[in-house]
Amino acid sequence: MKTTLELPDDLFAQAKAAAVKRNTTFRAIVEHALRREVGQAEGGGSPYFQVGRDGIPRIRHTGKVRVTSTLVRELLEEE
Repeated sequence: MKTTLELPDDLFAQAKAAAVKRNTTFRAIVEHALRREVGQAEGGGSPYFQVGRDGIPRIRHTGKVRVTSTLVRELLEEE
């Protein structure tokens, strides 16, 4: 679906810069941010990781999960 957003100039510039830095698109940045925000509001999200403000997933530290390469691959597929 296409829609029109009105954003403050500085936020738009920051999002465009983040997209370039992450080698992705503005659209992907906006979609990821909305999915993260909506997921948090609904209590969703992964029990294994959380997405930081910089958009980078981080493994949740619970003291109960042993981080293995298999777990990392599963988390990447989940994203």
